[in-house]
Amino acid sequence: MRILTVLTMSAILAISAVASEKYKLKLAATYESNVPVLGEAPKKFKELVEKMSNGRIEVKIDYPSKHKAAFAVLDMVKSGQYDMGYTASYFYKGKDAKLMLFTTVPFGMNAAEQHAWYNYGGGKELADKVFAQYNIVTFLGGNFGVQMGGWFKKEVKTLDDLKGLKLRMTGLGGEIMSKLGVNINTIPIGELYMALEMNTIDAVEWVGPALDVSFGFEKVAPYYYTGWQEPASENEFYVNKTLFDKMPNDLKAIIEAATKVVSDFVYEYANYQNAIMLDKISKEYPNVKIVSFSPEIMGALKKATDEILDELSQKDPMFKEILDSQRKFMKIGREWSKISDYAYIKNQE
Repeated sequence: MRILTVLTMSAILAISAVASEKYKLKLAATYESNVPVLGEAPKKFKELVEKMSNGRIEVKIDYPSKHKAAFAVLDMVKSGQYDMGYTASYFYKGKDAKLMLFTTVPFGMNAAEQHAWYNYGGGKELADKVFAQYNIVTFLGGNFGVQMGGWFKKEVKTLDDLKGLKLRMTGLGGEIMSKLGVNINTIPIGELYMALEMNTIDAVEWVGPALDVSFGFEKVAPYYYTGWQEPASENEFYVNKTLFDKMPNDLKAIIEAATKVVSDFVYEYANYQNAIMLDKISKEYPNVKIVSFSPEIMGALKKATDEILDELSQKDPMFKEILDSQRKFMKIGREWSKISDYAYIKNQE
């Protein structure tokens, strides 16, 4: 009987030790703390997990001004240099092209379609398989929705107007524009406005009204083009898998729940800020024209996009599996988008 009591007490003490164990997590962010919406996301996560865990999880956030590696978050979390990261996977396209598929691709799914695919159409399972290779567990961290196509000093009407145009655009969108004869520039963020004002570049693509308005592009580039290159810009929380696998199940659930709340915050607040800032631009800069590329240009962009994606699919079977899965769902998901949101808005015009 005494042996049984000792074993029981030992079990209780072991459970209590696990329940009281604290985790001090270091999180590396890609975005500075003062970036609208995205800079606030890690702070929201920290507040939530610390409160929900009753202090069993503590989060220390390091921003690029501290860690000096805004676009190396993947490697820092993989190696365990940081326990967590807040970033977007398309920043690591150069390391592994298929990572960008979990952020967005030109002419791909919109945010609602992408979330439906990710959560219920097999996307999460594919992400788990890919990120396991990098010793990372990933959670959605907030979609910024459709990004604008950029600020242009002159109107672009034909494909010939694109040839020789000096455009600041990064990622796959820049590669596609380059195929159409555009000269792509990679000017540092802090120099964008001056480069546009001094005609070092003719156009700049950044994000959308929520973030663009702080740069003042509307003062020198009156043509604001609608987007095609980033229809659903997903951000993510990375967690070092070695660490995550060792954590108690209740703390794992708290981390997952907190990311869901932050994900909703980013999507909703980005929509709000985009609306508010677009209204500000329209009132304070009535000369700004919201325009779209012609069917000729859009057709050429779509063709170039498919060519690049198909080339990448031929090189990497896993890339092809993910892209095929997305295209298959988009084919049916887009039909619902057309007769629901799109039809609702169009019928009121």
